[in-house]
Amino acid sequence: MKLASFEVKGRASYGVVVGDGIVDLGPRVGSRYLSLRAVLAADALDKVAASAGAKPDVRLSDVRLLPPIPAPDKIVCIGLNYRAHAAEAGLKVPDHPSLFLRLTNTLVPHGGALVRPSVSSDMDYEGELAVVIGRGGRHIAAGRALDHVAGYACFNDGSLRDYQRQHSVAVGKNFLATGGFGPWLVTRDEIPDPGELTLTTRLNSTEVQRGDTADMIFSVAQIISYVSAFTPLVPGDVISTGTPPGVGMARKPPLWLKPGDVVEVEISKIGVLRNSVVAETK
Repeated sequence: MKLASFEVKGRASYGVVVGDGIVDLGPRVGSRYLSLRAVLAADALDKVAASAGAKPDVRLSDVRLLPPIPAPDKIVCIGLNYRAHAAEAGLKVPDHPSLFLRLTNTLVPHGGALVRPSVSSDMDYEGELAVVIGRGGRHIAAGRALDHVAGYACFNDGSLRDYQRQHSVAVGKNFLATGGFGPWLVTRDEIPDPGELTLTTRLNSTEVQRGDTADMIFSVAQIISYVSAFTPLVPGDVISTGTPPGVGMARKPPLWLKPGDVVEVEISKIGVLRNSVVAETK
C-alpha cells in the first residue's frame, strides 16, 4: 500500500495511492485522524488499508504532494553506511553507526525544489532509503525492530560540503529545503526485507549512483535498535539510512548541484523521488 500526504485546493490531507489517483482519507469534519502521522500514532493502518480498494477521489496530477510525514518529531540520518561509499571516501568501515539529526524545515516533497543556498556552491546529492517508524519504543531489540516500521520512502540527503567540512555535519546537512523526501510511504508488508532493494540516483537523467541495500554496513533493524537506545522513537519518526557510492564530492572534479538541475532518487518497490534545484533568493 502506498500512502501519501498532499495538498489539494489549499487543503492538506492524506490518503492511499491507487493507480494514478488518491483515495482521500481526510481530514474532514468529524475525522478522527487529522494526518498520516496521527494514523500511525493510533496504530490505525489496518483501517486505512480498508480504503485501498476504493475509487480515487483526486488525480495525482491535481494535487501537490507533501513529504509523506510533513512534520516528523525527529529526523535521524546515518552517515557512511555503505561499504562501497566508505571505500570511495577512503575511510575504514565504522564500528558503530554515525548519527546526525535533520530539521523539519529541510524537507522538500516530490516535485518540490531543493534550494542551493547563496553562501555555498558545494551542494551534493545523496540518494538514500528512508524508514518511517510506525510503532514507537525505547531500547528496541534488533530482532524485532522491523515490527516497529510503518514503511519506506526515498530520501535525498542534500549536503553543503564546504560547511560540512569547515563547521560540522549538522550545519552542512541542515540548510533550508535541502532534503528531498517522498514521493510516498510504501508500507512494510510490501517490503518485507529492506536489505533487498536497489537504489539509483540520476542527475539530469544520467545515472550517478547505484547500490544495493545489501551493501549496508548496518541493517535497518540494527539502525533502529541503535537509535532507540539513545532516544525514544515515536510514530512518524524518519530514519534515513545512508548513501551508496557515487556522490559528487568523491568525483574528480567534484560534481556539484547547480540551479536548473533535476535529481531523481529511485528505489525498487518504492518509486522515484524527483526534485529540481533552484538558487536561493534573498
